[in-house]
Amino acid sequence: MASTPRPARPASLPRRTGRQLRRAFGARHEPLARPLDRARARVWLLTLVGGLLAVAVSVIGSLLLYRSTAPQAAADRVRLHQVNAVVAVLPDHGAVTGSRFAGGYSTRIDVEAAWNYPMGTAHTGTVEAPRTAVAGALVPIWVDPAGNATTPPANRAALAVSAACTGAGALLAVLALLALALRLRLRVLDRRAEAVWTASWARLEPLWSGRAGHRRED
Repeated sequence: MASTPRPARPASLPRRTGRQLRRAFGARHEPLARPLDRARARVWLLTLVGGLLAVAVSVIGSLLLYRSTAPQAAADRVRLHQVNAVVAVLPDHGAVTGSRFAGGYSTRIDVEAAWNYPMGTAHTGTVEAPRTAVAGALVPIWVDPAGNATTPPANRAALAVSAACTGAGALLAVLALLALALRLRLRVLDRRAEAVWTASWARLEPLWSGRAGHRRED
């Protein structure tokens, strides 16, 4: 009794990739492969190479962005100082808390506060404080060497996240453009293949169906 032949195993990913590369460069001898098939293989190959280059550029760009902003953040951490400000004047709580949605969903409000920096130099100004702050509460703020309130220095984690998000956004934009270009190019190749098939069918169909012989007899 003859044994049932086993179905052929699909080629592995490296072999399929190598086959597509040989087809794209015309090194693979395939009697049934049309120039359009090779053009389609080259389009996929260029898209793959473009995607890999986009990933590499995105990673390198994110690292360079982090390295360019990290020194300034480190210098700010050395130059700026954190002090405690005393809340002096609160905003109108009736306007802030009179409605459930008054003031939005922010957990911080602007208050008038006073602080000393450098030692013995009094400053007053508007700073951010928790919405639950009361008069006389201490609020940590950042000040410059002259004692003026300023924004806090960025930490390394925030810089890394910002650089990664910037690189990821740029990468997604490039990949979207590559996908759009691939789709448009494949559509052009499909239309060209359909036109070639239609022309071939118009030439061969009479011979295949026998209508060409009938025409000659007529």
